[in-house]
Order: sequence, then structure tokens, then C-alpha cells
Amino acid sequence: MKCPYCGYKEDKVVDSRATAEESAIRRRRECLKCGKRFTTYEYIEEVSLMVIKKDGRREPFDRKKILSGVMRACEKRPISIEKMEEVVAQIERAIQKKSDREVIASKIGELVMEKLKNLDDVAYVRFASVYRQFKDVGQFMVELKDILSEGKKRPLRIQR
Repeated sequence: MKCPYCGYKEDKVVDSRATAEESAIRRRRECLKCGKRFTTYEYIEEVSLMVIKKDGRREPFDRKKILSGVMRACEKRPISIEKMEEVVAQIERAIQKKSDREVIASKIGELVMEKLKNLDDVAYVRFASVYRQFKDVGQFMVELKDILSEGKKRPLRIQR
């Protein structure tokens, strides 16, 4: 494993444990050169899953893209990276359970929105505004009104 700080290729594992959902192994490592610590995750390599894009193109499933989108939506929100990783792992498991070898990109987007809606309302609206490509403020307001009307029935969702 290459150190992300100094690039040295030798390290030692300080701590190793399964993630909460037991879909990966989390390892804390320490660089033998600079002494800085970093975390790596080991995942079981699943059968390659292809994503069918809107224009019909197919590309390999990449969990990093989902994590990147979730992290952007949760930016400056009180949500830990562990919680975001857990959400992405839940999405990935759901996709693998539901499909053979191909999944439509819109299904992934809907799953992300569902998970974010249960996690944090602000993160959900941020993701939805990009994913649904609101054309004007009117469309955005319709989505906000839905959330506000649901908010009367339930407390605002913010999980740490």
C-alpha cells in the first residue's frame, strides 16, 4: 500500500476490523517512513456490474462515483464520513441484490435519493436538485414543498 502522504510503499497495519454492515474490512495503517496514519477499506470483488446510462452507453459500476455524489450532497452537514460510507454500502448491496449484471443509472439515482432523504433533508435536496436537473425555481419549490409537508408529519432528519 502506497502512503498517501509521502508515497512510501511500506506500512504496517495498526488496526483491522469489519465495517458495521460487514461488507468490508477497515484497516488503519501507519507509514513506516513518515509515521502518518491512514485508513484503507477492502471490499469483496463482486461480479462486474454494468450501468446503463441515459444515452444507452454502458460503463462499469463505480462505487466511488456514488460516494463522491453523496459527499458533495452532505458537504458542510453534520454527517460523518462513516455514515456516508454506510449509505453507499447499503446502496451497493441493494443494487447487487436486485440486478443480474446490468442496472439502469436512474435506478441508482433513485436509491441515492431515497437513502439521503432518510439521512438528511438538506443533503437530499442538494442531490435531487442536481440529479433531477431542475429547470427553474418552480420545480425546486415543488420538491421543497413536498419535504416541508412531510416535515409536519415527522421531525427534520439529520443523522450524525
